[in-house]
Order: sequence, then C-alpha cells, then structure tokens
Amino acid sequence: MAVALLLAVAGLTACTDAAPSEKEAAKPAASASSSAGAPAPPSCDARASWRPTKGLQIPAGSYMQTIRDRGRLIVGMSQDTLLFSSRDPFTAKIEGFDVDMGREIAKAIFGDPDRLEIRVIPRSERINAVNRGTVDLAINTMTTNCTRWQQVDFSTVYYEAGQRLLVGKDSPATRIEDLGGQRVCAAAGSTSLENIGRVNVDPPPLAVARTDFGACLVAFQLGEVQAISTDDTILAGLAAQDPYAKVVGPRFTEEPYAMAIAGTHRDFTEFVNAVLERMRADGTWAKIHDRWLGDSGPAPKPPAARYR
Repeated sequence: MAVALLLAVAGLTACTDAAPSEKEAAKPAASASSSAGAPAPPSCDARASWRPTKGLQIPAGSYMQTIRDRGRLIVGMSQDTLLFSSRDPFTAKIEGFDVDMGREIAKAIFGDPDRLEIRVIPRSERINAVNRGTVDLAINTMTTNCTRWQQVDFSTVYYEAGQRLLVGKDSPATRIEDLGGQRVCAAAGSTSLENIGRVNVDPPPLAVARTDFGACLVAFQLGEVQAISTDDTILAGLAAQDPYAKVVGPRFTEEPYAMAIAGTHRDFTEFVNAVLERMRADGTWAKIHDRWLGDSGPAPKPPAARYR
C-alpha cells in the first residue's frame, strides 16, 4: 500500500512540474561520487543572514509590495516530505511545517495566511526557480551553506536537522560507513547526495539519485537501493510510511534549514527575517513545531538568528 501511495504521489508530481529525465537525474550522483577531487567550498558564516532593518514594514516599491499587488505569495516546495510539505491523499492539499512557515509570511504581507500559492519543484530546481522568479522563495527543507550563498540569499535558520540513515529492519547497518559499496539513495540536487559521496570508507557507498525522496522510498521498497540517507526529519516521515524500515546511526552532518530568496530581493530577505523574529518571540514557531513534530517531544528553542 505504501508503494501504491507513493507511486500515486509521484504521478501528482509529474502533473504539477515536469520531472527531470533519468539521464539528468543521474548527473548529480556522478558529481557526488567525484566530490573528493572538487575544490573546497568557499568560507562564510552560512547561518548569518541580512538584518531586518525595516521590520514588518512594506515600503512602496519594495518586493513585498510587488507580491501584494499580485495578490498571492508564491512558494516553491516539495509534496512528498511528510510532516514538512506533503500532499494529503484525501484533500489533495499540501501541508506541514514548511507550509505553515509560508503561511506566516503570507499573513505578514496580506493579513491572510491563505494568500499562498504552492508550486511543487524538484530539489534540483530550487535555486533555479528562485533565480528565475518562478517562485518568490523556496521553503523546502533546504540546507543553507556557503556554496549556495553564492547563488541565492537565505533567511536566518528556521530549523536544525542532521543527516542519518534509513535501512530495512533486518539490516545490520548502524551507520553510513557500514554501507561501503552499497547503493544509497538521496534526492537529486540535495546536499544529502553530496554527503554520501564524501563518506570516508573504502569502498564508499554508491550515491544513487532520484527526483525526490518519495522516489527514493519506492526504490528502497523495490530493492533497487539498500538504504536512503538524508536529514533525520525527512527520514522520520519515510519510516512512518514503511513498517519494515528503521532510522539508524548518529547524525553525521549538520543541516540548518533556511529559506532561499533571490539575491536581487534583499528587502524581501530582511522582511522574511522579521517574520521569523516575530515567530520566535511570540510562540508561533513553537506552536507550529508542536502541531507537526510534537510526537518527537516538546518544542525546543527555535534556532537563534544570526546576522551579517
């Protein structure tokens, strides 16, 4: 049943946004496997964003005014990340932690959280969609890092995650190093895929790219890959859909989630950071955490803002 549901979701994705071809999806995997010889990433404080100098004001001529004149906020998200942004099979609505983050930004612009249009985009297309203006911002369990800061701007961090491993319940593997020479899936365009290729074991795990993590779960259930490795938040949602899977091992990376915004819209990045400041201070962040992630325990303190 889980396979059938995920295949149905994959069909919805194809209707909403064209998926890359198998040849294109394989390209990031090759890149990941050769990342050991790649230049070192630039150095920066990837968690530090632009200080919200004007608070929640919407000045004439600002990008927020452009969004207001259009009548809706357009956000790029996935539809297969359970608890963060996934499509409810009964209502067909996309919902989750990331969706509620977007609703708060829409509320700050319009006074109405429903003025939100969600566009489903592959993880490999998040930065392109932001820079082309297809979406106003991407809220999509996206890790901020220095390499990506060269392409887009990011908000302050709104969630802290870390990469772990999903395997079958009968697997003896307890960490990513136990899967040397075996096929491990992650979404094309994700930092998770790159991290698999950097595991220091001989032979290393074989990074396998799929269009999204729903497709990774189908590949796992069909025996095409031996494991899935990505952020623990995403793996928790995948494990909830498969009674024969388990999440193992310690976090072996830090994955601070932030919202991607075009570098040409610094005023909008500052505005989004003002929304996040308000959410941290008035308890909204904690309420959203409890709604979607409360099963993991009481809401922790939200990530503290850092500014450039």
